[in-house]
Amino acid sequence: MEDKLKHLKGLQEAAKLGGGQDRMDKQHQKGKLTARERIDLLLDPGSFEEIGQLVTHRSTDFGMENQKILGDGVVTGYGTVNGKTIYVYAQDFTVFGGSLSETHAEKICKILDLAVKTGNPVVGLNDSGGARIQEGVSSLGGYADIFYRNVRASGVIPQISAIMGPCAGGAVYSPAITDFILMVEQSSYMFVTGPNVVKTVTNEEVTSEELGGASTHASKSGVTHLTAKNDVHCIEQIKRLLSYIPQNCEEQAYDLPFELGEESRPQLRDIVPENANQPYDIKDVIDGLVDEDSFFEVHEQYADNIVVGFARMGGRSIGIVGNQPMSLAGVLDVESSKKGARFVRFCDCFNIPLLVLVDVPGFLPGTDQEWNAIITNGAKLLYAFSEATVPRITLITRKAYGGAYDVMNSKHIGADFNYAWPSAEIAVMGAKGASEIIFRRDIKSADDPAAKLAEKEAEYAAKFAHPYRAASRGFVDEVIDPADTRRKLIKAFFMLKQKVDHLPKKKHGNIPL
Repeated sequence: MEDKLKHLKGLQEAAKLGGGQDRMDKQHQKGKLTARERIDLLLDPGSFEEIGQLVTHRSTDFGMENQKILGDGVVTGYGTVNGKTIYVYAQDFTVFGGSLSETHAEKICKILDLAVKTGNPVVGLNDSGGARIQEGVSSLGGYADIFYRNVRASGVIPQISAIMGPCAGGAVYSPAITDFILMVEQSSYMFVTGPNVVKTVTNEEVTSEELGGASTHASKSGVTHLTAKNDVHCIEQIKRLLSYIPQNCEEQAYDLPFELGEESRPQLRDIVPENANQPYDIKDVIDGLVDEDSFFEVHEQYADNIVVGFARMGGRSIGIVGNQPMSLAGVLDVESSKKGARFVRFCDCFNIPLLVLVDVPGFLPGTDQEWNAIITNGAKLLYAFSEATVPRITLITRKAYGGAYDVMNSKHIGADFNYAWPSAEIAVMGAKGASEIIFRRDIKSADDPAAKLAEKEAEYAAKFAHPYRAASRGFVDEVIDPADTRRKLIKAFFMLKQKVDHLPKKKHGNIPL
């Protein structure tokens, strides 16, 4: 037995070396950690249990039978993060450039299957040169096997993808199906076709970083939700993200201990300016409402006219969606509608209550918006809110105009509570625009049209530019002092904790994609 154990230990040590010390050193020279170092940082010390450590590929073409490395380019297993079980796979760039083979894919599929069976999140640390060319269609089939499982797991368990190196071609579609994507600045990229193919087909000169780097996908495409300065920062963000979400769709996120105390926040009274056209930062409102230092924004660099992220309210995890008056006056457009809808649907999948902060003057007008399907994309946000069965509370801080009022979690589409501050203006449109339409003839025939417009504008504002007409109809449950908002929200979310709401029986809805 001693000899056999010695042989086993030798195999285990060989597997831990991956592609060898030289290649590990090269990984470090690029400012990147190895697959095992990343896993060690992510998981609680001593909790990792590896699966498939001795797996090797089956290829015999192009001399591959003489190049077998234990683990075959991916480290898979399970462990805990802050005491909670997760499954993890980390592609090892030191082994065949992290390329995906048939057995490499099988290891990832096994992890995904186990995660669904046991109801625990999956974190994928991606660092791969793509499909292993020597295996041809077998590696392509392996990708499809992973994609299929990603889809089946969607909405059942949280799936998080960290791009910590190259991710190109078919490899990008697994992360795209998962719930959150993180990218490391200057060392990771994602694209379907690389710079050389782009140059050949379109004659465009572009670098990998410009085409699919972290900043590109964070600000232009919205593909990535979070960016990190380095591998360590990336893994810290994954751990923080996991702290806000439950293990699976049947569970609730973990609550932190909390006792209701003096929750008045007088500083909230001074955030919204008296001038309705003056901007303010909705994040100041968020910080004044949520538990201290608990707001964790996602998709920060994309469509910044809407803010989404996680926070804690009275120790409980919630999702926040808020219009941002500091950007485009907080209007809804194509990008912000998609961003908001995606986040709302994630929260609804995993029983995370929603707080919606409204200051929206409407949808952004223009040919660019119409030709890029603002109708369909705006409907995505409307659909996501209407479909959501989690506790939903809306707070109107200032403007709630037109169709955007309806879309932003209004009472009419199923919100449980709708609060408004005294500064709220709930109407079809702003007083000036409405007056120009309603009183057009009076203004035109007046001796002083400008004075007449100002008079009629004041008249319209007195009738509609406040929350009380909506409150009289029950569309707003309560008009509240901003200082009391945090206390009311904590109590309302606590009261809604046992909410049960069932959708009509159906296979699934047909969201306007």
